[in-house]
Amino acid sequence: MRAPPLPAPAPPKSLMSYAALLPMAVTVLLAYVGSVLWTLRTSFTNSRTFASSEFIGLAQYQRLFDNERWLLSLHNLAIYAVLFIAACLIIGTLLAIFIDQHVTGEGVLRTVFLYPYAMSFVATGLVWQWMLTPANGSFAPDWIVDQDMVIYTVVLAGVWQASGLVMALLLAGLRGVDPEIWKAARLDGIPAWRVYLSIVLPMLGPSFATVLLLLGTGAVKLYDAVVAMTQGGPGTASEVPAKFIMDHLFLRSNIGLASAAAMVLLAPALAVLLPYAYGRSRRRAQ
Repeated sequence: MRAPPLPAPAPPKSLMSYAALLPMAVTVLLAYVGSVLWTLRTSFTNSRTFASSEFIGLAQYQRLFDNERWLLSLHNLAIYAVLFIAACLIIGTLLAIFIDQHVTGEGVLRTVFLYPYAMSFVATGLVWQWMLTPANGSFAPDWIVDQDMVIYTVVLAGVWQASGLVMALLLAGLRGVDPEIWKAARLDGIPAWRVYLSIVLPMLGPSFATVLLLLGTGAVKLYDAVVAMTQGGPGTASEVPAKFIMDHLFLRSNIGLASAAAMVLLAPALAVLLPYAYGRSRRRAQ
C-alpha cells in the first residue's frame, strides 16, 4: 500500500509578508513615483491645455518665480506653517499634560478635544467662515475680510482642528513613561512641572518627530480650508501654493507651470520626510 503524498511545505512567513505588501508596492511605484516623474518631466516642457514634449528647460521655473501670486502664496504658506505648527505643539502638549493627570471625565475630554480632527477640513473651513463673517458670525473682528489678517483666520481654523491630534499622540507617549520615574521624582521632592520639562518631554522625541511630520506635511498641502473659508481672497490675500497649482492646472490650462509649482512644493515635504525616514532607519539598524 502506497503512503499518502506529503503536503507541500508552507511558504516562509517572510515570503508571505512580501506577497501581501506587493499590491501596495506596485501602487506606490505606479501611482506616486510614476506621477512625480511625469510631473517633473512636464515641468520642463511648454505644456498648456494638453501635455507637450517641447523641452524648454527651466523656463517654467523662471516664470513661476516671476509670478507675484506664487511669491505671495509662499509667503502665506510660511506664515501659516510656522504659526500652525507652533500653536498645535504648544496647545496639544498642554492638553496632553492636563489629561495625563487622570482628571475626572478623562474619556469625555479626550473625545471632545480629538473630535475636530474627525471633521473634514472643508467642514471646518465652512464653520469658521460662518463664525468669522461679520454679517453672520458671533465674532466682532472682521479678520476674514481683512487682507492683512485673513491668513490668520486660516491658522485659527487649522489649529482648532489639529491640536487634538497632537494631544492624542503625545498622551500615548506620556502614558508609556515608566511610573518609577514619577515615584523617584516625588521622593526627591521635584515639582511635577520640572519633571515634565526636564525628564518626561525629552523622552518623547519619537512622538514629537511624528507630530512634526504630520503637521509639516499638513501645512504644505493646505488647500481645502482656504477654498472653504476664503476662496483665496479677499483678492489673492490668502492664496496658498496648493490653490495656485489647482487653479493653473484646471482653470488656467497651464499644465507646465502647475507642474513646476508642484515640484517646488514637493521640496519642503521631502525636506521634512527624508530626515525622519533616515532617523527611523538608523534606529532600526542599531
